[in-house]
Amino acid sequence: MKSREEIEKEALEVVGKLESVAGNPALRAIKKVGRALKASIPAGYRVLFVIAGGDPRRVGAITARALLYYERRYRRIAGRRPLNLLYMFHDEFDDARLRKEIVKRAVKEKASLLQQTTARYEESEKYLGTTFQALVLDLTNDLKPNDVGRLVGVVEGGGLIILQAPSWDEWDTKMTLFKQNLLVPGHEEPRHIFITWFKRKLLEHEENIFVYDADRGELISGKPPSKFQARSKKTLKIPSNPLFPREIYKLALTQDQVRVIKELEWLYEKPKKGQKKVVIVTADRGRGKSCGVGIGLIGLAKKLGEVKNRVRILVTAPSLSNVQSLMELAYRAAEEAGLKPKAIKRGGKIIEIQGHKFSLEYWEPLAVTRLQADIVAVDEASGIHVPLLHKIWKAHKRLVFAATIHGYEGAGRGFSVRFLSALKNDPNTKLRMVEMEEPIRYSKGDPVERWLFNVLLLDAEPAALSEEDLEDIKEGRLEYLKLDPQWLFSKEGEETLRQLFGIYVLAHYRNEPNDLGMLADAPHHSVRAVRTASGGKIVGAAQVAEEGSLPEDLIDRLLRGEKIAGNIIPDRMLKHARIREYGRMKGWRIVRIATHPDVQDRGIGSRLLEYLYKESIERGYDWLGSGFGVNEKLLNFWLKNGFTSLHLSPDRNPVSGEYTTLVMRPISDRCRIAIEYSSREFKWKLLNSLYDTYRDLETNVAIMILDQDPPGIDSEYRPRDNPIVRDRLWVYNYGPMTYEAATDLINMLAKTYWMHPPEKRPTLSDKERYILVAKVLQGRSWDEVAGELGVHAYKIMVGLKEIVRKLSKHYYGVEEESPVGVELEDLGLQS
Repeated sequence: MKSREEIEKEALEVVGKLESVAGNPALRAIKKVGRALKASIPAGYRVLFVIAGGDPRRVGAITARALLYYERRYRRIAGRRPLNLLYMFHDEFDDARLRKEIVKRAVKEKASLLQQTTARYEESEKYLGTTFQALVLDLTNDLKPNDVGRLVGVVEGGGLIILQAPSWDEWDTKMTLFKQNLLVPGHEEPRHIFITWFKRKLLEHEENIFVYDADRGELISGKPPSKFQARSKKTLKIPSNPLFPREIYKLALTQDQVRVIKELEWLYEKPKKGQKKVVIVTADRGRGKSCGVGIGLIGLAKKLGEVKNRVRILVTAPSLSNVQSLMELAYRAAEEAGLKPKAIKRGGKIIEIQGHKFSLEYWEPLAVTRLQADIVAVDEASGIHVPLLHKIWKAHKRLVFAATIHGYEGAGRGFSVRFLSALKNDPNTKLRMVEMEEPIRYSKGDPVERWLFNVLLLDAEPAALSEEDLEDIKEGRLEYLKLDPQWLFSKEGEETLRQLFGIYVLAHYRNEPNDLGMLADAPHHSVRAVRTASGGKIVGAAQVAEEGSLPEDLIDRLLRGEKIAGNIIPDRMLKHARIREYGRMKGWRIVRIATHPDVQDRGIGSRLLEYLYKESIERGYDWLGSGFGVNEKLLNFWLKNGFTSLHLSPDRNPVSGEYTTLVMRPISDRCRIAIEYSSREFKWKLLNSLYDTYRDLETNVAIMILDQDPPGIDSEYRPRDNPIVRDRLWVYNYGPMTYEAATDLINMLAKTYWMHPPEKRPTLSDKERYILVAKVLQGRSWDEVAGELGVHAYKIMVGLKEIVRKLSKHYYGVEEESPVGVELEDLGLQS
């Protein structure tokens, strides 16, 4: 790696002769970009300029010249306000450091308005919600889809975005960091598909998107806008008699934000007994929904503080960075409202705002379900798993959910389809909705936004199903598709790709642009789908990853705790089941499987699983498996399709709020033997961990796992047996002994019940089995169990005694007429 002094010296040489290094063809291309800027700056649209070339000196020089030209053009149109430039690069590459230094020096020496912020991509998350007039993304050594999706949105209307790229002709097959991270043992060469797709989309979206080949000195693509008009300044209409102070309304930038603040006034009045009040705010990314909610929350803090001693407002989101825009606007609103705010930060991010008679606090989603608050706001709700959203909703009375419909943070359509429908159908939830359309940073119809949505499939939707398609599904006329990623990302396959990805977006709570890049380039990933025979519509989709067949030395290292890229199922099974064969065997891990939302629960997912299983047999695999956040419905889907749950993570995912389970279905005999043994061990592990690690595991999920019946399950377990054990059971069942005095024996009986196969168990009702797990094995209180079952605690006490009587009679022969008391001779002892 070159020294800092060497890089700076070379950069100074380039800046000293900037025009000649850039070259005349580049300057002519920059002038064409300038014509687009002339029309776009007053219209509030952005311009994208791609500079591709193998010489870092030339690419750096052209970037600098374009920025200086932009500064002059902007000054003529918009005046002399400072222009903030964000420059993102990878500091571990000499060529990236040189390009950065050239731009930095040129801006410092030759620009009067440009103010440059330089950052590494690892820091990119902290710029979510910030605003810049210019952006440079150095994509030469890496193109991570998440970075593009996250950062392009920070540029305001009239801004310039520059993408630096390697040689145009060589870019497709360049080994980027993103591709390198997709490689796993046995797959040392990635596919080279996503960048080809990315380049094609740049060329297809010509308006305001310019591509310059610096090696050839040729502007490949791009044209100025044709119909843009100057952006008119809109006067916002503040409600005539607002509940909240007018000062905070004046912080709104759009009429949509005013509407959001106004709707939050509705939460001031308490809901009636037994009811809830919920405000839903939905928008595409960049509409200012977080800021609008932040302002409105302070309005509530101000008004509620007039009638309460202290107002507590909780805010949650998938991550702390997601709420920074909300927190920053809330802080400004609190200042305007005279609430004397104080920001408490962690790692430079606001985690709490304290002020006069109020606190606004960030907590992880799972924690919010257990805390008390006057108001709860969930930002980026589309990135939180629906079951956890339900828990938050059930735990509080006055709530705000803000969700991105199309955008980097997550898929809001899944939120709309699966969560919002539950709110609408609940008679005790009063609902108000605001849909925001007007962009904050740029004008509606921005060409760069259209390109971004297209290239990252942020607006992908499933196909509309016709009556013909529905009839195909009803009659089982479905076709299994083995889809080649190269074809999927071509012009011919793009419609199929959009249908596939649209189904993923609706089915999964968290979708990122990186998922699209992985689908394209990960060498061990494959795509499968089912479509209707007549209409040809995709109604089920799966993404699978080949795992296993690991070398012995790697198996050794994994068993000792080393980590590995990919190979999630072999890695976890080696670490927890400890059987070396899991590393040697090969199979498909189902990364995603999803059904079209209009035709769920019609057997399509099970049909697709069966197709995958048959193909796995043809491929000579040992297993088919998956890993997912476990809930009752999902687990039932996998178990009924022949899969076995073999592992449960020791911690809940802080975003989804769920434990992760691994499931496998054996194909080869050696895998069947391994799974049978591992299943027995896992069952024993779970039985002995429910009292501690899994005390808060959903009881119905625990029962479903315990109900798995691996062969030979009772071959090793024998309950403790002697006359005193039997007599103590009698005195609990028929005498005065309390549960607390017999806990050890009842716990042993419960384990005996679950460790024996069904044919050797006494018959218990579903309710009795629930009590046995929740009270005895998980150690919950009488009131907790009673609340879960909707009965009085006394009924749980009586019910448990009846359960223990059944188990005592079945396993020990203890009945009411049994003799009581124990002689020394009964114990084999002599006095």
